[in-house]
Amino acid sequence: MVLGAAESPVLSFDVGGTDIKAGLVDAKGVVLGMRRVPTPLDPARPGEAVVERLVELAMELAAEFPATPAKAAGIIVPGIVDSMAGIGVYSANLGWRNFPFTAEAEKRLGIPVAFDHDVRSAAAVEHALGGSKEFSEVVVMVVGTGIAAAVFSGGKAVTAGGFAGELGHAQVPDPDAGPRSTAATILEAVGSAGGIAKRYQRASGTPVPGAREVLALAASGDSTAQRIWAEAVDALAFTICQCVNIIGTEAVVIGGGLAEAGDELLDPLRARVDQILDFQRRPRLIRAQLGQDAGLLGAALNARALLGAGQ
Repeated sequence: MVLGAAESPVLSFDVGGTDIKAGLVDAKGVVLGMRRVPTPLDPARPGEAVVERLVELAMELAAEFPATPAKAAGIIVPGIVDSMAGIGVYSANLGWRNFPFTAEAEKRLGIPVAFDHDVRSAAAVEHALGGSKEFSEVVVMVVGTGIAAAVFSGGKAVTAGGFAGELGHAQVPDPDAGPRSTAATILEAVGSAGGIAKRYQRASGTPVPGAREVLALAASGDSTAQRIWAEAVDALAFTICQCVNIIGTEAVVIGGGLAEAGDELLDPLRARVDQILDFQRRPRLIRAQLGQDAGLLGAALNARALLGAGQ
């Protein structure tokens, strides 16, 4: 466990588009009673349904560990999040708009609640405890079905009311428009795992389960797969170089499903970034180290910080 000791146990909830991860993090930093349950989908009351499920999980954990009462809770969710106001501004996948998560959860749980963005919280753990901890100017990119990111400047997260870090929707050159075209598309459409699989299927007429299979086809000599993979690397490198030019990024942490490709992704990505940049410093490209539980750990750290317990 990467979390150190603290004064008080806390509840940790990582709300995803498909599942909720929950656990009780004791004062020693150990996650107790970890659970993974489906995220409730209620179009009529999406925020309320999530809070009600979190309360049920909290009651289960309290019954299972009566000698370890939580003093605070950390909740992280996807979408546009205003953590200062405690509001889930918008979630395309789960459906809420301007839902007061902090107020509703505190009323139902009866303890202080730290509310934040899922990727930003996971990224904060990676930045604090992973391979980028020696740097101050950092971008953490989670490249999976889509692309989400968190930006750190001067060692602190840039939030902009929840609107910072939407790199998946940053514009990149559209490889389908031809080499002389100035047309653009979004990074997610070309550089995400989902985008890679869709573009290969569209170009080849052959369905594939995901980007991993496209990479395997590229390694076996499939020229279409090789082109699609190279274009994904180009798009990711383009966006990384834009970050370097605009905010002086020193390190980029790559997480999510695509990061499982390891050096098969990072080596060509480093080479392409090096080709694009001129006089600028080259950012360190680092694979995320904390895995799929980074969000749960991030939510726990948020709750500890609310109590002044730190790590």
